[in-house]
Amino acid sequence: MANSEQEHAHIGYGGYTLIWLGLLALTALTVTAAGVNLGNVAVAVTILIATVKSYLVATIFMHLKIESRLFRVVVYAAIFFIVVSIILLFSDYTFLRE
Repeated sequence: MANSEQEHAHIGYGGYTLIWLGLLALTALTVTAAGVNLGNVAVAVTILIATVKSYLVATIFMHLKIESRLFRVVVYAAIFFIVVSIILLFSDYTFLRE
C-alpha cells in the first residue's frame, strides 16, 4: 500500500516545472488583473486566482494528496474557517460602507 502511494506521489521534474510555470502564469494574471479596472469584481477575481494557486501548491508541492486522511481533514477544517472568516469580514465591510 505504501509503495503504491509513493509511486503516485512521484511527479518528476517535468511535472514540477509545468506546475511552477503555471504558478508564474497565474501570478502574471494576478498582476494584470490588478492593473485593469474591474470594478467590484477585482477582489473576487484575485481571490479566485489565489485560491487556484494555493490549491496547486498544497496538493502538488506539499504532497497533500498522499497524506493521511486525518491530516487532510485538519487542513480542510483550517481552510473552511479561513473562508468563513473572509466571508464575514467582507460582509461586515460592505455593511459598514452603506
